[in-house]
Amino acid sequence: MSGDGGGGGGGSGSSSSSSSSSSPSAPGRFADYFVICGLDTGTGLEPDELSGENFEQTPLKRTFKSKVLAHYPENVEWNPFDQDAVGMLCMPKGLSFKTQADAREPQFHSFIITREDGSRTFGFSLTFYEEVTSKQICSAMQTLYHMHNAEYDILHTPPTNHKDNCSTIEDCNGSSVSKLQRFNSYDISRDTLYVSKCICLITPMSFMKACRKALEQLHQAVTSPQPPPLPLESFIYNILYEVPLPPAGRSLKFSGVYGPIICQRPSTNELPLFDFPVKEVFELLGVENMIQLFTCALLEFQILLYSQHYQRLMTVAETITALMFPFQWQHVYVPILPASLLHFLDAPVPYLMGLHSNGLDDRSKLELPQEANLCFVDIDNHYVELPEDLPQFPNKLEFIQEVSEVLMGFGISPEGNLHCSEIASKMKNLRTCDIVSDKRNGNIGGTTLNSYELLKENETIARLQALVKRTGVSLEKVEVREEIGVKKNIKVQCDEEEFKVYQLNIQIREVFANRFTQMFADYEVFVIQPSQDKESWFTNREQMQNFDKASFLSDQPEPYLPFLSRFLETQMFASFIDNKIMCHDDDDKDPVLRVFDSRVDKIRLLNVRTPTLRTSMYQKCTTIDEAEKAIELRLAKIDHTAIHPHLLDMKIGQGKYEPGFFPKLQSDVLSTGPTSNKWTKRNAPAQWRRKDRQKQHTEHLRLDNDQREKYIQEARNLGSSIRQPKLSNLSPSVIAQTNWKFVEGLLKECRNKTKRMLVEKMGREAVELGHGEVNITGVEENTLIASLCDLLERIWSHGLQVKQGKSALWSHLLHYQENRQRKPTSGSFSTSGILLDTERRKSDTSPAMSPLRVSLIQDMRHIQNISEIKTDVGKARAWVRLSMEKKLLSRHLKHLLSDHELTKKLYKRYAFLRCDDEKEQFLYHLLSFNAVDYFCFTNVFTTILIPYHILIAPSKKLGGSMFTANPWICISGELGETGVLQVPRNTLEMTFECQNLGKLTTVQIGHDNSGLYAKWLVEYVMVRNEVTGHTYKFPCGRWLGKGMDDGSLERILVGELLTSHTEVDERQCRTPPLQQSPSMIRRFVTISPNNKPKLNTGQIQESIGEAVNGIVKHFHKPEKERGSLTLLLCGEGGLVSALEQVFQHGFKSPRLFKNVFIWDFLEKAQGYYEALDQSELVPEENWQKRARIFCRFVTAINNTSRNIGKDGKFQMLVCLGARDHLLHHWIALLADCPITAQMYEDTALIKDHTLVNSLIRVLQTLQEFNITLEASLVKGIGI
Repeated sequence: MSGDGGGGGGGSGSSSSSSSSSSPSAPGRFADYFVICGLDTGTGLEPDELSGENFEQTPLKRTFKSKVLAHYPENVEWNPFDQDAVGMLCMPKGLSFKTQADAREPQFHSFIITREDGSRTFGFSLTFYEEVTSKQICSAMQTLYHMHNAEYDILHTPPTNHKDNCSTIEDCNGSSVSKLQRFNSYDISRDTLYVSKCICLITPMSFMKACRKALEQLHQAVTSPQPPPLPLESFIYNILYEVPLPPAGRSLKFSGVYGPIICQRPSTNELPLFDFPVKEVFELLGVENMIQLFTCALLEFQILLYSQHYQRLMTVAETITALMFPFQWQHVYVPILPASLLHFLDAPVPYLMGLHSNGLDDRSKLELPQEANLCFVDIDNHYVELPEDLPQFPNKLEFIQEVSEVLMGFGISPEGNLHCSEIASKMKNLRTCDIVSDKRNGNIGGTTLNSYELLKENETIARLQALVKRTGVSLEKVEVREEIGVKKNIKVQCDEEEFKVYQLNIQIREVFANRFTQMFADYEVFVIQPSQDKESWFTNREQMQNFDKASFLSDQPEPYLPFLSRFLETQMFASFIDNKIMCHDDDDKDPVLRVFDSRVDKIRLLNVRTPTLRTSMYQKCTTIDEAEKAIELRLAKIDHTAIHPHLLDMKIGQGKYEPGFFPKLQSDVLSTGPTSNKWTKRNAPAQWRRKDRQKQHTEHLRLDNDQREKYIQEARNLGSSIRQPKLSNLSPSVIAQTNWKFVEGLLKECRNKTKRMLVEKMGREAVELGHGEVNITGVEENTLIASLCDLLERIWSHGLQVKQGKSALWSHLLHYQENRQRKPTSGSFSTSGILLDTERRKSDTSPAMSPLRVSLIQDMRHIQNISEIKTDVGKARAWVRLSMEKKLLSRHLKHLLSDHELTKKLYKRYAFLRCDDEKEQFLYHLLSFNAVDYFCFTNVFTTILIPYHILIAPSKKLGGSMFTANPWICISGELGETGVLQVPRNTLEMTFECQNLGKLTTVQIGHDNSGLYAKWLVEYVMVRNEVTGHTYKFPCGRWLGKGMDDGSLERILVGELLTSHTEVDERQCRTPPLQQSPSMIRRFVTISPNNKPKLNTGQIQESIGEAVNGIVKHFHKPEKERGSLTLLLCGEGGLVSALEQVFQHGFKSPRLFKNVFIWDFLEKAQGYYEALDQSELVPEENWQKRARIFCRFVTAINNTSRNIGKDGKFQMLVCLGARDHLLHHWIALLADCPITAQMYEDTALIKDHTLVNSLIRVLQTLQEFNITLEASLVKGIGI
């Protein structure tokens, strides 16, 4: 298969680069083929069904099949001729007919053919009209008109019986339009019939301007009254065989029919060859639209360009891909999509395609299979429709300003000109650089020009100014560059307009390239070089991480993150880094990479700042002058001039033709080139022929052929790049096969995505267990989930029967919801309401919440109730996030797809969702997400109202029913707290609604001590988020009541998330029951938690170490990733419980029946220091100050209005001490206090100086952290 027309190259990097795609053996010739396409009078008129035109059109408006009439030479082995692709792309709409009444301007357009190995060939075609001389064709057209008119009359005759009333057609259907259609006909006796024909050059490199000139001059030779100086064959022979490709860094001049043609090619250290006018794209779309479109392309959205002009489609596509330097588009790339390939719009992969509009239908008529991730660009109407939640390109406003300055220097309005409006024409006459260089304006002195003043009355600038005002960029500082060409007046060999095109192109491209050199100036630091050899690296390519994304992102300014985190996930970025890894040494470096790296090195030298410290300061482009200079020098002094056209060895009488008709040329003289081309011998030394063409892919590195083949395959499969089918063969089986490839590609992408997300997540969980390093950030998790949503949208829109709404997934869900509401559920899954908790043991009677039902419909309702989400795409994404968080995504989708009737109704047979095996595997991959906890719904929808369900479990043993006081509760989470909620007496369960609290952290529970029996023993509290189903358990196991336990009327409980499948009661507590929930009589001073044997000093030191270590680790995580600090302070194994063990070690037991608490000891110590303070015994200054602070804290805690018990007070003191970095001082203070001697055994840890000193050292490590306490821990304390 030699060519996939229109270039659907999956693997092909579309750098629209200087890649001459000839194979190494190709001679460096400017053009490979000259082609003529048009009407084959032999076969007559064949309607072109593939282009999908309807027969209601009048015959002149219909399309007919065009044929390749001739191509020279017959074939070249380095670029085999692909008749179907060339025929279809030369005349994508087929033949068109006109009469003398229609405009018949010649039209030029370019196209691309991407070959199997991803290399590319360029085509340039000029279409013009010639008179039809064949009588048969003319009479065939006449017949078609007779038939059309007859049918038309039948269809449009009104149903009346009074025939005599209908004397004329006008009376019956008065609309003049239909009259036009009836009579807009062709009359063989009166009209001249014209038909389209095209001449085309197929070339290895994209010298668009030169090819256009050559073709226009050839056409001019046929239409001008004077015959050309030589037969046409001489000029065509010359361009095919005697004009070489200019070598890199050189310019070349050759002869057209009427004048010289110049082209120049950048050297290997400049930006790659690009020959389309950037100016046109900015005029058509405007800067703002252009940058949005550019962002979509970088993030690999599907992009559909739409225009009546083939050349516009091609120019926009090539410009977008060229501006991506150094990145290359890796997916389907078909700038001109022939009508026969429309089914390709169904492709569930990223693509960049151009669709021809007939200029009549508006956008709403266009049935596109999916739009959730689509960027639709209506080029002719200056309009871009963007996918939802498109992140901003970094420094977008400064970037727009910099690009606008360049455009204004050339008299182009930054807003683009909607069909050359007046604004634009005003600007055209006002080229700011002319004024700067004082060409037209003698009275502007040498002062700097304030271009802003100059342009004030221009409304475009006024609008730009308004945009800029809102964002704080100043337009007063608009700098306008003085043009070099004007200043130096170097004589260039091309005309001034053409030179300006070169100048503007390079200036804009340099500004764009500079964004990436700034953004990725230190990318090399983060490239992960493979430890194994290249061979095994290829094999495991997909499992390998090739770039340290998390570290790179952590260095970036916050505003860049939404864009960058998504960009790092793209195929183009992965390929770029792969290239970097492949070409480790400079000589095998891919040219694009070489240019980029050399620029990055320069920036590094310029920015003496540390390479890894990024700032968001906008650095403007500084390379423009140098780049312009290189082009100018090439154009001022032409390096090579090709051989002039000359008479060929033709027989007398050959080479004549009729004026106005492009002749069928003499194939004998054009079919082969000169046997020994002196030119090549003379001017093509070895370095010309060396492979200095752009290596399209690293497959051309020094690898032997097997390896190369293998890598090409790899490159092709990566990112499920789908190859385009051969144009000629569009049988159903080929379409089916293409779709099958899509299905396989989607499955593979799903496998890779789920794997990548799990690795990231697991890595993170492992960190929390203390293994490995953290490697995912909140931004990155969001990016991965967003790309999963995109993948689901693509899967759901593959093979849709009829598109409804922008989100295919949400539309399917709505159909499902509607079906379910219509059918009363007959024992279907929604009635069985699967319970989340495992069945409870029969003997277990402790109160528990009734489990939440698992219901897809219920989860949809939750989303539909969120008023903040306005669009279908947004709803689908929220639903996916909610299902991920509930670990139900796979299960929900399975239920959705189990309605086979519905799936059949919505999808074609070949759709992914109807391929059973693949669908099963896909659901299986999604199932793996259940292994990890996501909070991707809770953390994103932070402002929505959520119902919470509370269950309070009092102890079963002691009659909770006698309890007379009024309880209250207050719940806190990472995003906020509820405030005090009164719990109705004797109510143990209640539901309330409040704004999303995030992950829950603490519950404060207490009562007002009223009534006769105000004692309450609470086992635990449970709180469930009714939307996500997350259930938190807050163990308590202590009394609330005066005279009970430590006399506390309120407690702070620390919670922990329950995993859905564990028994609720079997969880270990995280709020340590500091004294066991005791029998009525307390027999011991202190019973260590859970009746464990008392700990020895070694164990206590270890638990202190672990508690402090947990806090240190917490602060080393990126801020968005930190868990709950409250847990680390007050939870099980937290700092409070570790210090409690320190103070309980060796505490003397008093008489029986009397409880003594650590707080009693601390109060005594406080009393001692206060007495000391009044007496005159003054030790050193510091000591006294610390003692005073200690007393102040203890007093403040004792005086708080809250009814906290003694253990609660101890907890508060530890938390405040940690916050204010005082704990180590207090330990030192207490170790030396005489009270300690009285209340502790001699073996106590607090009396052992060595142990106390090591404890102080450990606590000192907390000094460098800024500990912020949750409000619930320190309420009512004003220190």
